[in-house]
Amino acid sequence: MAADGVEQNPLSDPGAWATAMNNLGILPVGISGQPLVSDSLCIQRFDPGLGLIAPINPLMAGISLVPPPPVPPDMPLIKEIIHCKSCTLFPQNPNLPPPSTRERPPGCKTVFVGGLPENATEDIIREVFEQCGEIIAIRKSKKNFCHIRFSEEFMVDKSLYLSGYRMRIGSSTDKKDSGRIHVDFAQARDDLYEWECKQRLFAREERHRRKIHEDRLRPPSPPPIVHFSEHESAMLAEKLKDDHKFSEATAVLFTWIDRGEVNRRTANHFYSMIQSANSHVRRLMSEKAQHEEEMERAKEIFKNALLAILTQFEQITAVFTAATRQKAWDHFSKAQRKNIDIWRKQCEELRNAHSEEIMGIRREEEMEMSDDDSDENPSKRIRTEENGVCDPTSLREENDSLRWQLDAYRNEVELLKQEQSRSCRQDDDHTLTHAHGAEAQIQLLQQNMHNMQQQLASLQEKLASKEAELEKAREEHRYLEGQVLALRDTLLNGNGEAVEGTNGELHEKAVNGCVPSLFLGRERRSEVIMRGGVASEKEALLLGIISTFLHVHPFGANLEYLWSYIQRLDSKVSAGELERLMVRLPAMFRQELSGVGATLEKRWKFCGFDSLGSA
Repeated sequence: MAADGVEQNPLSDPGAWATAMNNLGILPVGISGQPLVSDSLCIQRFDPGLGLIAPINPLMAGISLVPPPPVPPDMPLIKEIIHCKSCTLFPQNPNLPPPSTRERPPGCKTVFVGGLPENATEDIIREVFEQCGEIIAIRKSKKNFCHIRFSEEFMVDKSLYLSGYRMRIGSSTDKKDSGRIHVDFAQARDDLYEWECKQRLFAREERHRRKIHEDRLRPPSPPPIVHFSEHESAMLAEKLKDDHKFSEATAVLFTWIDRGEVNRRTANHFYSMIQSANSHVRRLMSEKAQHEEEMERAKEIFKNALLAILTQFEQITAVFTAATRQKAWDHFSKAQRKNIDIWRKQCEELRNAHSEEIMGIRREEEMEMSDDDSDENPSKRIRTEENGVCDPTSLREENDSLRWQLDAYRNEVELLKQEQSRSCRQDDDHTLTHAHGAEAQIQLLQQNMHNMQQQLASLQEKLASKEAELEKAREEHRYLEGQVLALRDTLLNGNGEAVEGTNGELHEKAVNGCVPSLFLGRERRSEVIMRGGVASEKEALLLGIISTFLHVHPFGANLEYLWSYIQRLDSKVSAGELERLMVRLPAMFRQELSGVGATLEKRWKFCGFDSLGSA
């Protein structure tokens, strides 16, 4: 009979429960052990097939997990009925706010579960929460709450999904068999200890990686210096004789002497090594002399190249000089003469610069020639010391060649001076022939300058008038700002009474949260500004023209387009004046941005009909 009674009881029939919940508009889920929520909802980038978590940042504060994506406010999370073997979980009303939770402790693996039924046992609790993950321990209290510790941190996120559900044990309607459970984060010493251990492990790994990186970037240590011995000294003496190993051997020799290895017994060895080091002085001096000879040859090549360039410059200058003579100059046009004159001046400037450079080189050579015998070439001095006798014939030949070079340089200088004086005389003749044309050009330039001065005076007058208008506009702007602030204060103070006394519908909408409390104040401020915005008849005419122009342009027009249209009617109106007028009337004109990227521009639109309809 009991069995028959249970079968006939509608509370124990899952089909009856589904029908009842369907009548209430709630879709039931009646599969035992079904996952409460997908792993991707709790933890981003979690693959349930692998059972692993994607790489995460170990130094992130909290649980070191990537937070789930934010749920949009207009898409509430719909919870469903969950059937278990021993109990049934009913979701809360979706219109109610979600259950609140405390701040998540670092490394949290333990949750607090409150609001349990009085008859709930540890087996029932394990049956409900085992669907969230592996449970390590359950600590149940006699006051209808317990603490559950999971094996992983992401299981805590899945268990929070059950917060707000009402648990009913079996099909009983007794108060002790039902209760609304609340799941929240719990702070446990074991969780904190494990999290601190992980952080210390990550810190050790980071220090190890940093040390490896620093070791890789550290420069290598110099090779150690061997200790002194007779065998090492013999090897060092051989190295000192080798030109390629000389620098390394001198470093070892210096270290031994600095350490104090020299004594009566080793003095002869060190003397021979110092003598070997001194033998390289002659080699170094010969190498220096060789490099100096190469440098002298390079200087000579450079000087010859400069002389060749200077010769070509002289040829080009001669061409320009021939072109500027009257028999050829009269056949060129005015533009051609101007270009030829410019080219000639540039060529002469470059030629003079190169000639000065060559003269500087020659002065340096003359100074070297006048030096004493102590400043002679080191290679020649070494050769004379080796031979022990100086060759007077070679010295006499060198002096004769140097004297001839000096005479040649002086002749070239005199030729250059003569050519420069000749070119100056030709320039004077050229200027006399073109004096009349220059006077005409001067008169033309004076007339142009007079016109420019008149234009400058007119522009200065316009600037003064614009500055006066700007100052007047600034005063009007400050006066209007004061009026707006005073009206805003008065309207905000009397906003509530005006709303209750004049419009009951607006009051009801404000109570329901549909109309902002400052809406009426803004409308009244815009009406006040619109009523007091026009100050003169000219502004009224501009207002009508702008309104008509923008009315036939429903998609708006930029300020330059509007200003170009009004310029045809009145050329004295500026773009800034139009912009200030439209800014003062926000109820009639509205500025919007249109376009994307480089095509982004500001457009003005006429919104007077919209403001009139709202008023």
